[in-house]
Amino acid sequence: MLKKFMPNEHVKRVLDINPQKLREMGIKGVITDLDNTLVAWDVKDATPEIMEWFKKMQEHDIKVTIISNNEEKRVSTFSEPLEVPFVSSARKPLGHAFKRAAKQMGLKKEEIVVVGDQLLTDVLGGNFAGFHTILVVPIVETDGKITRMNRMIERRILNQMRKKGMITWEEK
Repeated sequence: MLKKFMPNEHVKRVLDINPQKLREMGIKGVITDLDNTLVAWDVKDATPEIMEWFKKMQEHDIKVTIISNNEEKRVSTFSEPLEVPFVSSARKPLGHAFKRAAKQMGLKKEEIVVVGDQLLTDVLGGNFAGFHTILVVPIVETDGKITRMNRMIERRILNQMRKKGMITWEEK
């Protein structure tokens, strides 16, 4: 059961995901979460560092699509200035949004990584849909109401994984 929540990789922040390394892995696309993955959940625009990350992905011919459980206004406000496609109201961890993003990119599952800060939505959904998953440390420790509940469950899962020796990283 715990394996369904296990990411293939763990990094401190999305900026640590190197486009050159992705290309070497045969990766041509990134499906990424928005809130607390790319920017803090209460920040509406991309930071200069995130804009540079998107630029590097584009320079390496890696397509990026944002999928978020947030409503369209929130996601479009962030995505449109970057000219990045998105799927809002994704209902992660259900697989429909992941498959839709892959179809929009015109890529196979093996050519895509899913990046996010939550085990219960991003990693679980990416794993169920058959993608390589990368868990990032949340940008800030505050969250919206539903996410706070998810984090409590997530901490229990992470603690179980640690006890079984499945993970060695620290969240901070």
